[in-house]
Amino acid sequence: MILVPIGDFPEALLAELSRRTKIPLGPARIDPAVAWNPARGQYDSTRLLAELKAHYPGPVIGATVCDLFIPVLTFVFGEAEMPGRSAIFSIHRLREEFYGLPPDPALLASRAVRELWHELGHLRGLAHCRDAACVMSPAHSVEQVDTKGESYCPVCLERLAGEQPSALSF
Repeated sequence: MILVPIGDFPEALLAELSRRTKIPLGPARIDPAVAWNPARGQYDSTRLLAELKAHYPGPVIGATVCDLFIPVLTFVFGEAEMPGRSAIFSIHRLREEFYGLPPDPALLASRAVRELWHELGHLRGLAHCRDAACVMSPAHSVEQVDTKGESYCPVCLERLAGEQPSALSF
């Protein structure tokens, strides 16, 4: 598993996420321009997943500041193959500035690590969890991101227990 920046992802935050999750950084950035949708003014997350798969043969998660969408939703915080080898998450709507508030780097890092763990859970085959404190609980707003924890609940951990050692081990 590697963590790859897509576009101009903040270097300090990328390093922090790598440190906190123990996921090494990939060798290069991906250009998000291929996924730009001018009609929506957003980036197609499914197209970016395909780009990640085309550039990296093994498991990869992309980190971006781009505003992501899938056709049936206004926006997504991330997307992953379930199970699979590519995932992506965005900090665009996790930033306090998006809501007209002053920047809060610590809060952004906490939100970003939750979304990273969430998408990695999908890569390992985990579906959404009913436990609101579990990192695998669904989030359709930043408030829902804030209510979940940074770890998997006992049920999700048990489901992961059959997995081989990976970036999800802690």
